[in-house]
Amino acid sequence: MALQLLQPGHTVLGLSRQAPAAPPGLEQWPCDLSHVEPVAARLAQWLAGFAPSHFATATLINNAALVTEPRPLADTDTASLVAAVRVGLEAPLVLTAVFLRAVRSWSGQGRVLHISSGLGRRGMASAAAYCAVKAALDNLARAQALEEAQRANGAKVVSLAPGVIDTDMQVQLRGAAAADFPDRDTFLQLKSGGRLDSPEAASAKVLAYLARPDFGDQPVGDVRDA
Repeated sequence: MALQLLQPGHTVLGLSRQAPAAPPGLEQWPCDLSHVEPVAARLAQWLAGFAPSHFATATLINNAALVTEPRPLADTDTASLVAAVRVGLEAPLVLTAVFLRAVRSWSGQGRVLHISSGLGRRGMASAAAYCAVKAALDNLARAQALEEAQRANGAKVVSLAPGVIDTDMQVQLRGAAAADFPDRDTFLQLKSGGRLDSPEAASAKVLAYLARPDFGDQPVGDVRDA
């Protein structure tokens, strides 16, 4: 998504575990989102450096998540559960608050896009932490949308399911022990049937949804929505 957003007139900032060599126009900060407070402070300072009229639109995309090993909740170690909640929910919650405080006085349109999942809308055994944080993002978006609707130039907010994507998460799920993960065959069939989007194709769909004129009309969406 960051690479696809690198267009003339765009300023793109990425927050990630690692910051490899970036192309011109892309600023990247290596950070640990399981300890979000220093990241939030740095982001607040960075946003404060722009004039209120600098951007026509300003968008925060929350895409980070941790996936615990596929196994029942009672068999998952505590440290993994804590990290999953901190990265998948605490970090988006805190960074969104920082972003909204900054853009409240800006003249441009603020937008917040949470990358959710179909697993935030239906349960799956051996993925309790992931299901929980994604469901929380959906309801966070609902609450934010109600708040921002009270403002004259409130931000538009959507929690979006991006479809099924060929990522390392899929590799992890396909490689899980069948005894620990009852749905493993479903993910094997998604791969063998060619039903996974590439990260590039999925990113294009997400950004096309972000550009829709009705973005924010419904706070919970899916890239496959008409």
